[in-house]
Amino acid sequence: MLGGCASYDSADDRGSVPLSPAIVADMSKKGMTPADPIMIRIYKQESELEVWKRTHTGQYALLKTYPMCRWSGKLGPKMREGDRQAPEGFYSVTPAQLNPRSQYYLAFNLGYPNQLESALGYTGSALMVHGACTSAGCYAMTDTGVTEIYAIAREALKGGQESFQVQALPFRMTPANLAAHRRDPNLAFWRNLQEGVEYFNVTRRPPVVTACAGRYRFTDGPTPADALLDPLGPCPAVPGSVEVAEAVKQRQAAEDAEAAALAAAIPPAPNYVDGGMHRSFRDILRSAGPEKLAAYTSRKIPVSQPEAALADPYSGRPLAAAPSTTTAQ
Repeated sequence: MLGGCASYDSADDRGSVPLSPAIVADMSKKGMTPADPIMIRIYKQESELEVWKRTHTGQYALLKTYPMCRWSGKLGPKMREGDRQAPEGFYSVTPAQLNPRSQYYLAFNLGYPNQLESALGYTGSALMVHGACTSAGCYAMTDTGVTEIYAIAREALKGGQESFQVQALPFRMTPANLAAHRRDPNLAFWRNLQEGVEYFNVTRRPPVVTACAGRYRFTDGPTPADALLDPLGPCPAVPGSVEVAEAVKQRQAAEDAEAAALAAAIPPAPNYVDGGMHRSFRDILRSAGPEKLAAYTSRKIPVSQPEAALADPYSGRPLAAAPSTTTAQ
């Protein structure tokens, strides 16, 4: 379990379950088809996963946001095998990384460590997005939630998308969040992730991701030299649209200024303790207990560290009950 979340169950057709008429209708309303490419964003602090999909305009729009039942570790990147840390970074998922017979119902492998993480000496394996409500470095979406996410990804890959991008982030990259975490030792890394987020926000298309100088490099188009980049070597001039690169810089500068202004009113966040769970599932855990939540989210696979899920992740103290605003999957 400490090495990741990979395992297999008996063969069946769970990986072939068709998309529901409701999600297909939602796609149609937004100018999408099941075969159109996708991109996924994961937010640890908010315990949410977003599926974005290309529309008939050629740009991507948000299809659906899913509450996450469990993730483990703290805010920040995964560095070592066995640290229970859910990874942060930019990942690429191919058809070979889909697992239709996961122990945790359905899963896809994020591909950690990616090229940059390997160059930095980070270790670990089998870091997944999967079902159930248990995590040892993975993102657990419940059996019902992962069934739809998996089917959306499967159909996009069948439609011709060679791989889809996953942006695994510590939190939504808002000025308020950046201000709150201004003293975190991971801030420089997060600002690098923010640059990739802004490339998408400017173009509404997933950025091209490479690595150099020990950090991610983002552009709005591939070049033949990308494959020659040394993840730890110097960064050459950034190719692609000058207008896009300038727009990204301007957005980051504006958000930095807003974060600096907010810092006077927002106290620095303390160190994160352990993991997260979306409030909709936390409400069930608090009111009905871990066995009921396990039965609701999986084939009764135990909920990992339920006591930690009911505690404030920054202090370890019990959380007060709060009204849920997102329907559990």
